[in-house]
Amino acid sequence: MSAKDPVHAARSRVAVNTRYGHTAAANEARQELAAAKLERAINAALATAPPLTDAQRTRLSRLLQDGGGAR
Repeated sequence: MSAKDPVHAARSRVAVNTRYGHTAAANEARQELAAAKLERAINAALATAPPLTDAQRTRLSRLLQDGGGAR
């Protein structure tokens, strides 16, 4: 993992902010960590998947635009 890995960087921000009691910053870092993990998973899936159709791209983009799962 490189020093510029977004997952590693976000994980570090969670740890530092949690350690020093910066609750709001830690919560924001947790959101960034979740997004970085999701981005990594999407990139990995797209790297091995066959090309998507326009309809599939539209359906998947709606998931992200709507905010996906839990809030």
